[in-house]
This record gives sequence, structure tokens and C-alpha cells, in this order.
Amino acid sequence: MSADAEPERSAREAALQDLAASAASTVPGADAVSITVRRDRSSMQTLAATAALAERADRLQYEFQEGPCYEAVTDNRFVLVNDLTAAVQYPRYAPRAVELGIGAQAAVQLLHDGENAGLNMYASTAGAFDRATVQIAELFASHAATLLGYAVQVEQLSEALQARTDIGMAVGMVMERYQLDRERAFAFLVRLSNNRNVKLRVLARQLIDGTFEGGTHDRP
Repeated sequence: MSADAEPERSAREAALQDLAASAASTVPGADAVSITVRRDRSSMQTLAATAALAERADRLQYEFQEGPCYEAVTDNRFVLVNDLTAAVQYPRYAPRAVELGIGAQAAVQLLHDGENAGLNMYASTAGAFDRATVQIAELFASHAATLLGYAVQVEQLSEALQARTDIGMAVGMVMERYQLDRERAFAFLVRLSNNRNVKLRVLARQLIDGTFEGGTHDRP
């Protein structure tokens, strides 16, 4: 698929991927970085990663419900394990991580808008992380949470503007089709939205795309 054909990333997705890439190049010792978002204690998702290795390690921690990644978003603000071969506190995850080629791991909690997220850092070599890792990762996390919150606001604003544009276009289509003024056309769309239990912006997009299937009673 060409770059032009790829779906446009949301502001949040783009910010998260940039954030992970920046951490990978900034935090000393980090070979791969991922970002986890916690929906609830038993539901977590990786929203950005700089390598497939990080995604695989994240999934193992979600499955086993243990590991630095899991611990950072559920309990502790910062977790550092500099030798996974000796990480007896993670009896299921640690051996699998070592098999993947992970020697050390660190994770720092990100908090924004009441949602827990985690910045996960993986190193192939045991002992790769030191005091500088902790200091830079925590500093990075404080700025990252602010950036993440800003990205969400931008995305919400973009969605609102797009919805307003779509509704305006749909009103214009109804005005032309049924020879109505703007107020009556808008009122018709609101009534149709309520009758069908469909959000107004979704109904507007269906009209624009030509996917709306009107019935005999769907007239002003």
C-alpha cells in the first residue's frame, strides 16, 4: 500500500508514535519502546511501539498480568528491572522475556485525564539501565503526559469540526431535495436522527456518502 493510500493517523496516534520514537532515541539504554493504555485492570492495549519485540513483550505481560509494563500502569509509578534472568517476582513473564532476547526493562507511569498509561523501555543487554535512565525517563514522562493530553484535545476538536462540516452539507442536501429553508431542513435531520436512534453526525455522513436508506416515512 502506498503512503497516499494509508489511512490518516489520528492526532493521538501520531503523538503516541512520535513519543515512543523520541523516548527510544533519548532514554539511555533503551533499544525498543512502547506505550500501554489501561482501560481497566484486566484490559490493556499497546497503542504505539518502535519494534515488534516491544509489542510481543507487552502482550505477554497483559496475558500473565505481571511484569514491569503491567505493574507501572496498575500499581507503581516507576519500575526498573536490570536483569530479567533474576526477576523472580515475575515467574511467568521473565523467562519468556529472556527467550525474546530482553535483558533489562523499565516502565514509567503516565497519567492524563484520569487514564493510566505506561511508557515501556526494553534493552537487549542486562544492566543497560542506570540512574540516568530513571531521571530522564521520569522527566520525559512528565512532559509526555502533557503532550498526550494536548493530542487528545486536538483530536476531539478536529472531530467536532468535521462533524459540523458534515451536518452543514447534509442540511444543504435536504434543503435542495425538499425545497426547505435551513431551519426546517435541520429540524428534519434532528427528527430523523431521533427516530432512527442514530447520532446526527453519523446520519449526515450517510447522506453525504449515499449510504442512507430512506423509508416511505422519512420525509419532512
